[in-house]
Amino acid sequence: MDVVKIVGIALVALIIIIVIRQYKPEFAIYISIIAGVMILILGMDKISQIISLLNSLASKASINNEFLILLIKITGIAMLSEFAVSICKDAGESAIASKVEIGTKIIIISMSIPIISSLLEVILKVLP
Repeated sequence: MDVVKIVGIALVALIIIIVIRQYKPEFAIYISIIAGVMILILGMDKISQIISLLNSLASKASINNEFLILLIKITGIAMLSEFAVSICKDAGESAIASKVEIGTKIIIISMSIPIISSLLEVILKVLP
């Protein structure tokens, strides 16, 4: 079960961080990053399964494949942004974390413009 692996990695990393922080607090962030990367690697298999499922559903529903790819990219950016923000906050750099949030939100909005414009075109066609 992947959940048990993820929780196990998190708990082991937490215990190591608590112990290391007493002697070498600067190394605690490295353990946090390593644990986060390990958890992300465990999730990669599930992400590929989700993407293949979405592709098959999109082809059955005849949804524009470009929009699906765009939505997957936006979701990936949001997930990576959350990971980076968490690492920055763990390191005590909340100012950098807020800048990462703002920057990725701007990127997500700019990437979603084609979807928004297509949606507005459909709405304008439906309205009399």
